[in-house]
Amino acid sequence: MEFLGNIFTHYNYTTTDINNNSRDGIIEINSKKSGFNIKIEDTDNDNIALPAGSPFADWKEARKFAGPLPFTFTYNAADKEVLVIEGVREDWKPAPVKVIEYDFSFINNYNFKDAVLANAFIIRNIPYHWKKGKIEAWK
Repeated sequence: MEFLGNIFTHYNYTTTDINNNSRDGIIEINSKKSGFNIKIEDTDNDNIALPAGSPFADWKEARKFAGPLPFTFTYNAADKEVLVIEGVREDWKPAPVKVIEYDFSFINNYNFKDAVLANAFIIRNIPYHWKKGKIEAWK
């Protein structure tokens, strides 16, 4: 599976390889190009404990931070304009999952010594689209 980035912004998105394998209730997702590997337990159990050291009190609080921001922006300095694009999603129901193991090279590369896994969710079958962008004057 290959994902494409948002062509409307200057975030320098690229494509990457994503491999997804499921066996015996364990889902493993990894990318050689992006340097990550994660294994999770695939279950419908809402009684999973938050990861050790999580800053959240419970899954309800953590769920508030599960998902993309509703808007993306890009700024045109020459014209002093902002392009605003709204993402629309439906049936957004993040389900907590237990992370068995994970490794993300950017965490190691930037030496984030105090980084902790705060939460992990799985989200399935999400209708998602972008609305037409609107250009607004920057004041």
